[in-house]
Amino acid sequence: MTAITLLDGSIGQELVKRAGDRPTPLWSTQVMIDRRELVRTVHDAYFAAGATVATTNTYAVLRDRLRRAGMEAQLEALTDTALDSARAARDAHGAGRVAASLGPLFASYRPDICPPPDEAAQLYAEPVRLIGDRADLLLIETMSSVDQCEGALRAATGQGLPVWLAVTVDDDDGTRLRSGEPVDDLAPLVERFAPEAVLVNCSRPEAVSAALEIIKGFGRPFGAYANGFTHIAEGYLKDAPTVDALEARTDLDPAAYADFAMGWVDQGATIVGGCCEVGPDHIAELARRLRAAGHDLV
Repeated sequence: MTAITLLDGSIGQELVKRAGDRPTPLWSTQVMIDRRELVRTVHDAYFAAGATVATTNTYAVLRDRLRRAGMEAQLEALTDTALDSARAARDAHGAGRVAASLGPLFASYRPDICPPPDEAAQLYAEPVRLIGDRADLLLIETMSSVDQCEGALRAATGQGLPVWLAVTVDDDDGTRLRSGEPVDDLAPLVERFAPEAVLVNCSRPEAVSAALEIIKGFGRPFGAYANGFTHIAEGYLKDAPTVDALEARTDLDPAAYADFAMGWVDQGATIVGGCCEVGPDHIAELARRLRAAGHDLV
């Protein structure tokens, strides 16, 4: 029926869970230092589940985040570890693509502390340069405002790799970004920078369909990968938060998550997967459901 790109699920949280350590503000970045072999293991698990894309563990490998922990000097080495792990898993699987993740500067879900687009573009230029041609695409993730999107798009566009833009929306109103701006305000940026896909990520799955109804009007391939949090707690919206400030849902098992994702496919989405609290079992069930519906995973 339709060619569907099946993304992987959570990378950072899956690493923290497998490491068994208490989360730190560095999250999965710390795991790459202490137990780098786990990164490859997680990518292998998602490919085995049916994913066709490995997302690199570079979401938080940004100079501003490492500076807080006195780890700026490890930026290049951490980038190399993340890229090498994803590429090795892809090569061992014999198929698939590597998506190099670019997360928000300073903190997730905090458009209020986001630098202006020109400054953000300068900050993103370094990780984009370090990624170089070692990925198949650049995945800008969890952008909460129009300005956040613009800063990242300025740095990523025209660097020789396809660019996918993923935004996070209000958990109670999917027609709005977490900044409060209407999702439709992204339309001029999408027209200007022409990313190859526009996605919704790290939002409650209940909010996704409303956002997709707007995004599908942008005329680009679109899709979604939602999270499994109950909500974004106030305790998380502070400096240097840890993931244990967020509560996982108990009602979003693989079957329930697949129900949501299949609904997005019915809306016309051609890229689906999972974000925080969505693991290999969820992706395996989604792969099974997609194949059963006659879709090809590409």
